[in-house]
Amino acid sequence: MSVAENYRVVQKRINDALVMSDDPEKTIELVAVTKTIPINRMKEALDVGLYHFGENKVQEITEKINFMDDSVKWHMIGHLQRNKVKYIVDKVALIHSVDSISLFNEINRRGEKINRTIDCLIQINVSGEYTKFGISPEDLNDMMKNVEGMNRVNIKGLMTMAPHYDNPEKTRDCFKKLYDLYHNCKDKQYSWANFQWLSMGMSNDYEIAVQEGSNMLRIGSAIFGERSYR
Repeated sequence: MSVAENYRVVQKRINDALVMSDDPEKTIELVAVTKTIPINRMKEALDVGLYHFGENKVQEITEKINFMDDSVKWHMIGHLQRNKVKYIVDKVALIHSVDSISLFNEINRRGEKINRTIDCLIQINVSGEYTKFGISPEDLNDMMKNVEGMNRVNIKGLMTMAPHYDNPEKTRDCFKKLYDLYHNCKDKQYSWANFQWLSMGMSNDYEIAVQEGSNMLRIGSAIFGERSYR
């Protein structure tokens, strides 16, 4: 199927999931995951109105940005090393995967150098899987306190990666837990934070994520088809 056809299917399923959610009128931001996707397929996505692109690797952002116009909003969704921050800090609209104070410090330092405030999400390892990046839910409040005062970091919400199950229904508990964490943070009313995004849900489980409160999805294979990995 073409990107346009896949996108129509995804949109229909998102709308159906919204009907089953607590907030059927909310807007869902769809980030098309473009890791290993060639430029021509990315431009197909742009043609159907997808302009938020998510990459796992810094190198792919720095290479692909030269082939896309300024309408594209780049999202760093993969694990980010501190020594790579300098290459993307002036390019990305949102970093989804911040999981340490040292990384926040580096983002803040680089933001000061270029006089730019960087929008970030805190990655939470809700499932506790050792193969997943992210801080534990119990460490979130300490993380929030430590980031206070960083003038070039703007915390916009939370992100998680749920375990991959053949039955996506099994991810529901993970998404519920992140939703609760997100709203607990909002209720604490950190005056310096601007919680807006709950980034959870991928190609295998995005319908469950929408039902459980997600308003930002990271979808790759459901839009572009199965990818080759490198």
